[in-house]
Amino acid sequence: MIEVPLARFEELVADALDGIPPELGRLMDNVAIVVKDGSPRSSLLGRYDGIPLTERSQGYDGMVLPDRITVFRLPILAMCSDEAEVVEQVKVTVVHEVAHHFGIDDDRLDELGWA
Repeated sequence: MIEVPLARFEELVADALDGIPPELGRLMDNVAIVVKDGSPRSSLLGRYDGIPLTERSQGYDGMVLPDRITVFRLPILAMCSDEAEVVEQVKVTVVHEVAHHFGIDDDRLDELGWA
């Protein structure tokens, strides 16, 4: 498994977020992005927990905890052989989870090549 320190991995996640088109980034609402180690034996690279923008009702406003996108560092590192692969997989994972925030499901992401 390749080693990428946590601080560097967090930079890669931030870079992937910066790569999202600004017109979409501005639409992201009440979502936190976190990095956790996860298990190197897991196939779960990222997770979206929350209410997608497409499912939010008028009652969503107010004191609502943020949605959460978690990117799991160790499973990504376990599947990559060099940092260039890590950069690409982080990008794919971040885009995939952000898409869930926008209400795009796994079937559609698969059609688009982001599954």
